[in-house]
Amino acid sequence: MRFDVLTLFPELFHSYLQQSLLKLAIEKSLVDVRLWNFRDWATDKHKSVDDTPYGGGPGMLIGCPAVYSCVETVRAETTEPGQLIMLTPQGRRLDQSLVRELATFSRLILLCGRYEGFDERINVGLKPLEVSAGDFICNGGEVPAMMIIDTVIRLVPGVLGDETSSKYDSFGESGLLEYPQYTRPREFRGMSVPEILLSGNHAAIADWRHRQSLDRTRRKRGDLID
Repeated sequence: MRFDVLTLFPELFHSYLQQSLLKLAIEKSLVDVRLWNFRDWATDKHKSVDDTPYGGGPGMLIGCPAVYSCVETVRAETTEPGQLIMLTPQGRRLDQSLVRELATFSRLILLCGRYEGFDERINVGLKPLEVSAGDFICNGGEVPAMMIIDTVIRLVPGVLGDETSSKYDSFGESGLLEYPQYTRPREFRGMSVPEILLSGNHAAIADWRHRQSLDRTRRKRGDLID
């Protein structure tokens, strides 16, 4: 799985790419993350990629020339052009269903905006899939891009040590929230591990976990049951 991140601030990803699960996936060649700076395609001496909006208004917009050139160059690196994604609060909200869709691609190209966003002609001409991390505003698209990478790599075969791990996550195959889990010690500050988990009866444990997932989902996210 290849991710191409197009951004004005590639250095924000340097530490992120060293985190354990992602770092191991990269070392195993299961995941490839490449960083690209829009400014490398700017043509003036100041490496400018932004300008004031026509019609007035606050802030600056990222303009077309450098973004188009960057996208076209990056796409041409392989015969697989990849799915182009624009991170924007106006896009489709990122959820596990969308994550599963994105995981079917072998390559994702992530456009990270800054300032007041992108010139509209970038959307019109390049036709990216618009994705939102949620109903809130970030300083840029870099953190949402990390969220996409973090969620999608969990579905790449071989990335997780236990291939069943993602199956039982919240919003996994069942669409329910994850059941409560416990580890040692058996007793802690008056709180005990449920006896059923100590029984060794795997069928009963599976049934308990399923009922706990249903109950937790009804209480915390009833909309998922609906």
